[in-house]
Amino acid sequence: MNKQLIECVPNISEGRDSIKIKTIASVVETVEGVKLLDIDPGKATNRTVITFVGSPENVIEAAFRLIKKAAELIDMSKHTGEHPRFGATDVCPLVPISGISLEETAIYAHKLGERVGKELGIPGYFYEKAAKEEKRKNLASCRSGEYEGLKEKLANPNWKPDFGPSEFNANVVKSGAIAISARDFLIAYNVNLNTTSTRRANAIAFDIREAGRVKYENNAISGKKVLDKNGEPVRIPGKLKAVKGIGWYIEEYGIAQISYNLTNISITSMHVAFDETVKSATERGLRVTGSELIGLIPLQAMLDAGDYFLQKQERSLGISEEEKIKIAVKSLGLDDLKPFNPKEKIIEYLLKDDTKKLIDFTVSDFAEETAGESMAPGGGSIAAYVGALGVSLGTMVANLSAHKAGWDKRWEYFSDWAVKGQAYKNRLLYLVDEDTNAFNKIIDGFRMPKSTSEEIEERKLAIENATKYATEIPFQVMETAYNSIEVMQAMLKEGLQSSLSDGGVGILCARTAVIGAYFNVRINAKDIKDRDFAEAILKRAKKIYKKTIAAEKEMMALIDQKM
Repeated sequence: MNKQLIECVPNISEGRDSIKIKTIASVVETVEGVKLLDIDPGKATNRTVITFVGSPENVIEAAFRLIKKAAELIDMSKHTGEHPRFGATDVCPLVPISGISLEETAIYAHKLGERVGKELGIPGYFYEKAAKEEKRKNLASCRSGEYEGLKEKLANPNWKPDFGPSEFNANVVKSGAIAISARDFLIAYNVNLNTTSTRRANAIAFDIREAGRVKYENNAISGKKVLDKNGEPVRIPGKLKAVKGIGWYIEEYGIAQISYNLTNISITSMHVAFDETVKSATERGLRVTGSELIGLIPLQAMLDAGDYFLQKQERSLGISEEEKIKIAVKSLGLDDLKPFNPKEKIIEYLLKDDTKKLIDFTVSDFAEETAGESMAPGGGSIAAYVGALGVSLGTMVANLSAHKAGWDKRWEYFSDWAVKGQAYKNRLLYLVDEDTNAFNKIIDGFRMPKSTSEEIEERKLAIENATKYATEIPFQVMETAYNSIEVMQAMLKEGLQSSLSDGGVGILCARTAVIGAYFNVRINAKDIKDRDFAEAILKRAKKIYKKTIAAEKEMMALIDQKM
């Protein structure tokens, strides 16, 4: 399921005192549902970048606690460092990772800022997507004058803080100010070259990066710079927007690299940056040997890369998540310098719940668990699993059809069906565990105390709600399994005819899933006190049941005709 995740990357004005840094960063882990991913201190800059991820509400709670602790331990009146700064927590960007838009993330940035200003008395500015004024979008503008100019800045009506006090009081003298934003995910990404020349790596970087290169008279680097009417150097833009880049030599690897910052992967993705670099390198007589990801990456960025290269190969996109990631890794050469471990580099995998689910069991272990003395997993989970197996067969036929020699012009048609099949499969796999979870909610309800009249009423309500939910889940199994039949129908009609039997088994599995789940809907609905709810869902379930029987009959007749 697409859970909402945001990343928070606060930069604190302390990079030398390891105890302070650890103390400040550790408060993040006091918030449940938030995972501390990285702590990167810099001595020269006297600055530390901290990275953590979690659900939006939990992340802004962790960010608030970090900002509070940093203000307690860091005295800006005594701070020195090479990096621009104006506060103990200098910047605090929020980054949408999964299931949430940049606009929605900006709302959370505003919530955080308002709380920081009100409860901590720290002034601050919203920048980038969270900015409330155009002139405040740029961080450099918000932070201009740095800490040393903060007193004057706060007194300027044009730079009244978006939150917190306008006075340079004793609290602000110590804490300084803060800039809070919502921005797109930034990927630090290096592309490897078969050269040791920094100059040639830079030439490619200038071809690609948004800022491009300075223009010289007669296009000769030895000539004079071309200046505009304001006396500023004229630049020749690079190929890609939202990309910063520079070439350098890495002694550890004995190669030159192009170091990119992809500042907005919705504008320029990692795979597009890679492919354009390959083109530019080839034109300059060089070769890209692979690439290197610095830090973490959202799952969707890897899946998008997999899809991109699959499309170039004219291969079906309806393959598993794991296979797509493998395609992305090999196509980008992410394992060129060292092994690439998706479990350590993909944010969502780092946050994955370690609790073992039914779908994580081996086939034999699943059977043994079902055959045990526990009432769960039961028929509902099995129905969902059978449905997942059925549509998996339909998806297999679609993938095989997309790859068939002589059918190259139809690969996209079959790929689309395979993608649909994967979506149905993933939904049904989710429902395997959710059906068991729903049953356990009923058990939890019956275990609630019933010593007082209030407890009795709470217990009744919990059991009623749990029973409704335990009826809704198998209904969702019915609905999903029935809808998945369309994949098998299409493949029986137009897919590989040598796989008719696979499509037929898929239909039978979908039918079994629908009927099996229907049993659960009916038996659970009997115990629902809200009879209007019960009768309504029973009516809808019966309709799906009848349509499934009709679809099965039609497809069995088609199979008999073709065999």
